[in-house]
Amino acid sequence: MIEIIRPGALASVQDLGRTGFRRFGVGRCGAMDMLAVEVGNRLLGNAPGCAAIEFTLGRAALRFHADMRVALAGAECGANLDGVPVWSWHAFDVHKGETLTLPSTRGGTRVYLCVAGGIEVEPVMGSRSTDLKSGFGGLGGRALQEGDRLTAGRPGLAAETDWIGVQAPAWALPASIAGKATPVRMLPGPEYEDFDAASRAALWQADWTVTPNSNRMGLRLNGPALARRAERSADLLSHGVVPGVMQVPPGGQPIALMADAQTTGGYPKIGVVIGADLWRLAQVPLGAPVRFVQVTLAQAEAAQAELERYLRQIDQALRWQGDGMPIAARRRASTRVAA
Repeated sequence: MIEIIRPGALASVQDLGRTGFRRFGVGRCGAMDMLAVEVGNRLLGNAPGCAAIEFTLGRAALRFHADMRVALAGAECGANLDGVPVWSWHAFDVHKGETLTLPSTRGGTRVYLCVAGGIEVEPVMGSRSTDLKSGFGGLGGRALQEGDRLTAGRPGLAAETDWIGVQAPAWALPASIAGKATPVRMLPGPEYEDFDAASRAALWQADWTVTPNSNRMGLRLNGPALARRAERSADLLSHGVVPGVMQVPPGGQPIALMADAQTTGGYPKIGVVIGADLWRLAQVPLGAPVRFVQVTLAQAEAAQAELERYLRQIDQALRWQGDGMPIAARRRASTRVAA
């Protein structure tokens, strides 16, 4: 059992989300950085969709009331287990009575605690994810609070006796541009041509910053105001939207829809972040710059294939514990000293 001592800015139970219910107005929800959850679960021998705890900005602490095996993934935060440093993108054993502390995140926004067997809460519509805006799923449909206790399911593999980790996606799937902005690849959206030439150029050339009024529904961005051409400025009928869609409300500052996005919207869609880069956008810190990079559909498909290849390499490395693979599992002796 895991006790929440301090939940930080926002903590909730999330998995890979619920699918097949958008026609009923039920969004996907799930982890903002789904790649982190997939990798963390692989490190533990879990099914990819097992539920984890998502912590926004860190600043959290948990106490373990049973021995178990866990993994950290997502943003670095300088985590420690009873004062002993532990690494992100690694699995390790914890023991009854130990406390895991997650300080503030560095260079990212969200950190995930995966546990062997997954976080065990009642599934709703095929998912254990918390839908915070609708109030269902997860633990009572709400954010985690001090004193909450969560149980783990049955582990999928026998416990390891040492640490095992993988290369972080930021290193294995590099994407760089000139400057300090995080590059995020995007396709032009259905209403891209409705915007004037200056706005279309600014979309790709400007550095956009994530503003503090962002949340799991969408990241509100600050940058040059985007304007539609006068002859294409008529109101639109509401239409279906999905995570990754970038809408532009009347003020001209775009909103990138994320995991908890609504299912319909009437703002023009200037772009769509490719699925292979949603994890990257989800980890951009508040106030940090992001640069959108225009790609073709073929390039988006190639990026998705590269991400899936990264996951397959992890599977192979963990299965064979091979050395010299492109992304080989790394092991080291635990620094924790048994009492």
